[in-house]
Order: sequence, then structure tokens, then C-alpha cells
Amino acid sequence: MAGIPFSVNWDYRCPFARNAHEHLVVALEAGAPFEAAFVPFSLDQAHAEDADTPVWEDPRREADLLAAQVGIVVRDRFPEQFLRAHLALFALRHDEGGDLRDQAALASVLQRKGVDASRVFEEISSGWPLEEFRRSHQAAVADHAVFGVPTFVAGGEAAFVRIMTRPGNDAALATATIERILDLLLHHVELNEFKHTSIPN
Repeated sequence: MAGIPFSVNWDYRCPFARNAHEHLVVALEAGAPFEAAFVPFSLDQAHAEDADTPVWEDPRREADLLAAQVGIVVRDRFPEQFLRAHLALFALRHDEGGDLRDQAALASVLQRKGVDASRVFEEISSGWPLEEFRRSHQAAVADHAVFGVPTFVAGGEAAFVRIMTRPGNDAALATATIERILDLLLHHVELNEFKHTSIPN
């Protein structure tokens, strides 16, 4: 699937997003020729009622939106550190049991990955990361009816995907997993839903 641009969204709270992004990052770090874009998405906003105040405009939700904004800043201002920091932010929640709303915990992750945490939070204070978060989320909903994470988008097609495994350090597995998703997404559009009725032990 080299040369085919695609995107995959994230919300750091979702374990299935964690699995998908681990596969993608392990594959990329091993040299897989994927042209991947990483797109933030808010599960809080996706689950909001129409009458609710949008999360971007609700000061009570400020902490809930913090981790994704950290990811946006690292993606756009520290691209060389993004992949490792991105996985570390997932790990904070799912492996370490940390709080994604805790600025000190987020800063510790950034520092461990060689990112200037003070600069990241200065960028967040300027307001542009929140606006980018809003824009990305709303575009995904408007353009592709995205409702959850992880959603892969390529060639005008979009699919919500649940990967049950983590790749560890297996780059071949990670690469094959992403290739399989892209093949289904692009070449088997007639397969709208395929879901196992039970989860293997």
C-alpha cells in the first residue's frame, strides 16, 4: 500500500485506538512506506447531545481536551518526537493508569520523550491547538460521517476499525495489519461490516 495517503484518528482514552496506532507506529518506525496522517477526534463531542454545549466552548471540559491538544502540538511543532510521544500518551492512560487530564502527568511524558513541555503548554495557551482540534473533528464528521476511533480514511472511503491485538516489537505483524486494513478499505467496499460474535481468550 505504498504511496496511498491515508489518515487515522485518535482519542487517547480509547484502547482500540491505542492498538491501531501502536501497529501503525511500529510499522512506520521499521520503515513501512505508509503515507499516514494522524487526526485528533473527540469522543466527548461525538457522544454529546445536539442540545449540549460543544465541548470546545464549555470551560468545564477544558481538562478533558488537554491530552489531544498536547498530541496536536507535538505532531505539528515537534514532528521528530511525535511517534514516540504519541504512543507514550496512550501508555499513560492504558499501561500506567495515569490521568490524561493531569497537566503534570502529561508534562512528565513529554519530558521523557525529549519534548519541551513548557513550550507545548505555551502553544496550547495561545489557542490554536484547540481550534485545530475542533476543525479536524468537525471535518471528519462532515466529510466522512466519522463517529469513533480509530477510523481509517483513504481514497474517499472511511471505516471504523477494532484491532484486538498489540504488535509489541513485531514490525512484520504491524505492517501486515495496516496493509490488511487498507486493502479492505480500498478494495473491498462491499464488505460493510464483519464482526466476530465472540472475543478469543
